[in-house]
Amino acid sequence: MRDTIFALSSGSPPAGIAVIRISGPQASDALRSLAGELTPPRLARYRVLRNAGGDALDQALVLWFPGPGTVTGEDLAELHLHGGRAVIAAVEAALAALPGLRRAEAGEFTRRGFLHGRLDLAEAEGLADLLAAETELQRQAAMIMAGGAFSRRVEDWRERILMLSAQVESLLDFSDEDDVGTLPETFFDEAGALKDEIELHLAQPRAEALKEGYRVALAGPPNAGKSTLFNALLDSEAAITSPIAGTTRDVLERPVAFAGIPFTFVDMAGLRGEGGDAIEEIGIGRAWSEMDRADLVLWLGPEGEGPASAVEVEAQIDRPDHATKTDPVFRLSALSGEGIGELKQALVERARKALPKPGMAALNLRQRTRLHEARLALAGLRDKGEDLLLVGEDLRYARAAFDRLVGRTSTEDMLDALFGRFCIGK
Repeated sequence: MRDTIFALSSGSPPAGIAVIRISGPQASDALRSLAGELTPPRLARYRVLRNAGGDALDQALVLWFPGPGTVTGEDLAELHLHGGRAVIAAVEAALAALPGLRRAEAGEFTRRGFLHGRLDLAEAEGLADLLAAETELQRQAAMIMAGGAFSRRVEDWRERILMLSAQVESLLDFSDEDDVGTLPETFFDEAGALKDEIELHLAQPRAEALKEGYRVALAGPPNAGKSTLFNALLDSEAAITSPIAGTTRDVLERPVAFAGIPFTFVDMAGLRGEGGDAIEEIGIGRAWSEMDRADLVLWLGPEGEGPASAVEVEAQIDRPDHATKTDPVFRLSALSGEGIGELKQALVERARKALPKPGMAALNLRQRTRLHEARLALAGLRDKGEDLLLVGEDLRYARAAFDRLVGRTSTEDMLDALFGRFCIGK
């Protein structure tokens, strides 16, 4: 018999309310033990909770959810307590003393929901992203996955693959060995349309870019104003600024959100050909690597000397001796704030074009790999049209890729890694 698990599912105490969740075959017995009876399903009831010795622990609202129609697919109870640490500790101690109950592991509630078919793997990944979301764009993308919109699309693709497979099997089953029929042109049109839909999803921005944010590197020679601009964009003193050349020797990166859009800003060593020590040389090497990695490079150095795709910035315009540029995209002063608002707005517009749009599913590397496998299987169908066995095998491979995508076939190691991202009470 599966253990019954319990955990605090609300925020860290102290708080106004604390929610302890209990899931498993002994959930009803646990509720009877603490609350004195099994309350009506899905209706909150006021009860005094007591331990095995009859001592009052708290005055609480209790809810009973009989399985399998619950988030875990099992019998489930919730105790809504006063949110003090001592109250929570006393109730958890009473639960731990009951036979068959133990504390939940990280992500175990959600994992049980997955194993009982209450959500698939893509939805579980979306839920993990939703719990980790820090910006509005991240929240919207995670909701698409957690809400099952993408999973329903995959199920539609899978059903269409099954229909195509049925056509192939029909020809194989009802044809003589020397008189095998041929597939109609509509078969390949339908397979091609499905492949095109998958390619559209593969062309969308990656989920990893959404999590990290639009990456902006500030580049230029020493004393070009990179660290001052870095601090101004973050509205904090994250980087040390000094008139001494070579103050910034390593890569500094900080996340921030503008208008609900996630960004990562990168400050780094000033670029110069000679004159630095060995440590500064290492920092300069890392700076070049960061420019290659960035989605956008803001070049604060001499005009035309930055990377080919860099955006020219005329910085430090508050200084009479600042280096002017003939055609900068931005003119600004990080000290006075002039031009900073315009720069932020322009960055938001650029990021919006590069990151997933609201309402768009953002696919992670695992999901994109499975879709790529399905696309490859569909891409060669027309060339193999004369050999129905090969066509059938490719369709089976595409269907298997969809099954792996939503978790119909999954390894324990992969599940451990995914559900380990969740908190204890989820």
